[in-house]
Amino acid sequence: MTFFPHTRMRRLRSKQWLRDMVQEHWLSPKDLIYPMFVHDGENNETPITSLPGVSRLSPDLAAKKAQEAKELGIPALLMFGIVPDEDKDFDGSPAFDPNNIVCQSIKAIKEAVPDIGIIADLCFCEYTDHGHCGPINDAGDVDNDLTIQNLGRQAVNLAKAGADIIAPSDMMDGRVAAIRDALDAHGFTDIPIMSYAAKFASNFYGPFREAAGCALGAYPHAHKDRKTYQMNMVNAEEALREVELDIAEGADMLIVKPGLPYLDICYRVKDNFRLPTFAYHVSGEYAMIKAAAEKGWLHDLDTMTESLMAFKRAGCDGIITYAAIDIAKTL
Repeated sequence: MTFFPHTRMRRLRSKQWLRDMVQEHWLSPKDLIYPMFVHDGENNETPITSLPGVSRLSPDLAAKKAQEAKELGIPALLMFGIVPDEDKDFDGSPAFDPNNIVCQSIKAIKEAVPDIGIIADLCFCEYTDHGHCGPINDAGDVDNDLTIQNLGRQAVNLAKAGADIIAPSDMMDGRVAAIRDALDAHGFTDIPIMSYAAKFASNFYGPFREAAGCALGAYPHAHKDRKTYQMNMVNAEEALREVELDIAEGADMLIVKPGLPYLDICYRVKDNFRLPTFAYHVSGEYAMIKAAAEKGWLHDLDTMTESLMAFKRAGCDGIITYAAIDIAKTL
């Protein structure tokens, strides 16, 4: 091995074209997935104050946004449905309605942009009146085994509406197998499952809770957090075990959530299992950059790009990010 002055690392940094030629990782619109919040109405756009630049959209506007994403080269959307509080109930039964807002939006998007991918988030927190990810038992905790039965029903409902991929985000034990069995029993054997396999109980979800309307607290006996099902933020080995179990149950793709504070998990998941692995650049990560940019402390898009490149460097195959459309415009 040679050393300075024969070796000069700066030689390959001297010109832009040379830096481009030796760059190890690239970011493309094809790496990005755009999360979308949909709600009732027509021509109805409601900005989300804690997520600057992101809005709740009615199905017609969701279709227009999908068209924009497709034209920019973004391959897929991740769908979240928002229902009025008065329509929510203990079990989250609006999730089973074949005409619910997500199903309406999937159909509208597929009619307008048939070749964009639609990933349907699978959970009940937007539909229950207590905000938990499934019906709760007398002890105030989520009933695991009842919830995974319900997730199977919800998955089939979304598949019938035209969802291309099912993405369970609930973190119940056994959910992937239950969803796979339900999909296969109804003939949806080719629909992949993109599992939120390592989802941590994180402080970075705050803006999402406003966007999705899934704050906790309607039932006095219900747990006041999600720590009995989402993972302890300090546990890496447990994350690998969760991923391994999801793969054994039939997961085709994996999500690590949140993203930047868990780059070590992203790297280890990809290195250990070699399945398509995606990071969720979550609402708090996005909002922090936006807030700092508003103060003039950071450059918005440059900092977003640097954050997303970190996921590629860690081995991720793609990134779910609220910045997808803005970043794609720069690539």
